[in-house]
Amino acid sequence: MTESFRPFSLGTLAEPAGREFPALVVGDRVQEVSDLAPSVLALLQDWDDVLPALRQRAADGSGARPLDGFAVRAPLTPGQIFQAGANYRTHVIDLHVKHNPQLPEAQARADAAAVMDRRAADGQPFVFIGLPSAVTGPYDDVVLPPYSEQHDWELELAAVIGREAFRVDRAHALDHVAGYTIANDLTTRDLVFRKDIPELGADWFRAKNAPGFTPLGPWVVPAEFVEEHPHVTLRLNGQVMQDESTKDMIFDVAAIVAAAAEITPLRPGDLVLTGSPAGNGMAHGRLLRAGDVMEGTITGLGTQRTRVVSP
Repeated sequence: MTESFRPFSLGTLAEPAGREFPALVVGDRVQEVSDLAPSVLALLQDWDDVLPALRQRAADGSGARPLDGFAVRAPLTPGQIFQAGANYRTHVIDLHVKHNPQLPEAQARADAAAVMDRRAADGQPFVFIGLPSAVTGPYDDVVLPPYSEQHDWELELAAVIGREAFRVDRAHALDHVAGYTIANDLTTRDLVFRKDIPELGADWFRAKNAPGFTPLGPWVVPAEFVEEHPHVTLRLNGQVMQDESTKDMIFDVAAIVAAAAEITPLRPGDLVLTGSPAGNGMAHGRLLRAGDVMEGTITGLGTQRTRVVSP
């Protein structure tokens, strides 16, 4: 029988004077855990040793204080960020329809569905690199860069690495995941494909790495407390835009972690983003503009709320 523990999360909080510290969060109560490590990243780098102590403190609750009064920062400053593209079946089909207006919609959907079936059976996850400098807090404003008016949302489940992984197989990949958090992987749509050199394909550096283009958190929730297929929901100004279970993934979390780790070592504190479900602005014909408020929720991981502002 598997031993159960009181659910908890990890976050980075700031006092009114500005001092930041790693915190263990249970409900609306927090305990500082800087005696175990100076940051959430450092906790992850010593994950096997600190996890028992974190479980004990969550159960004990002594010294806990109300969460109110602390500012919530991004839960960690990641090392590497690995991002998965085109990983939700319905999302990919919707985008294929939008990018191929010359085709009858039924044909475009059928063509894309056939490609997705082949990918799931014989393909590999499409993984690329993001910049840690794009990370911002879960309640920070998102400043739209001035070089485009086609900025889009992409709410995603992000796996947080807690044990180094290099050339691990899919069956053991999740053993290297400490927990999960929420990432909104914002994209500038008109920069995805280069007009000057279309033969080179997607330019993810330009399209995804502006400052603040990866709102993260609020929390890192240990894997043992996260359900197998959480639900991803994004609301724009209160209206539901994305609302999908991770069951719609073409490649699951283990497959993406294993694919990234085949090429390079994944280290504690790295993030593996797992793709975005259907319901992006491109599909709705409604992209981000100043004054918008995005509210992103994933089952069991909390909610982030970010306001969009002009440059």
